[in-house]
Amino acid sequence: MINIIVSSDPRYRINKAAIRAAVLTALQRHHILGKIELGVNIVGDRKMHELNKRYRGIDSTTDILSFALEESTPSNLQHIPRVGFVAAPDSWLRLGDILISYPQAIEDAGLDGISVDEEIRNLVEHGVNHLLGVHHSS
Repeated sequence: MINIIVSSDPRYRINKAAIRAAVLTALQRHHILGKIELGVNIVGDRKMHELNKRYRGIDSTTDILSFALEESTPSNLQHIPRVGFVAAPDSWLRLGDILISYPQAIEDAGLDGISVDEEIRNLVEHGVNHLLGVHHSS
């Protein structure tokens, strides 16, 4: 069972079913099964700017942020014990949250010549990858 919590400001026209499908596609691509929960939040630029500044030190908006409940440990640090979150007694794997800026998705979709729904789907899949510890190089 997979619990996908999608939230958005009512002024943003989003396709919650497409967002859930994008999450499922990304999880299936990585063969992730079981009791999994994650959140997808569609926000405005002001909120995204605030979070980007607070958590990344970047004083501007961005299209996506992901907040994993537990960060993966780089292979060269596997020998160092880590203290993470205590596993929930209900056996659910709670991956974390993905935040997407709707205004940025509109802008990016226009630049890429795709629909806003397609851009949000791409961002959701990208965010799921980050929650799973799959990161792109900078």
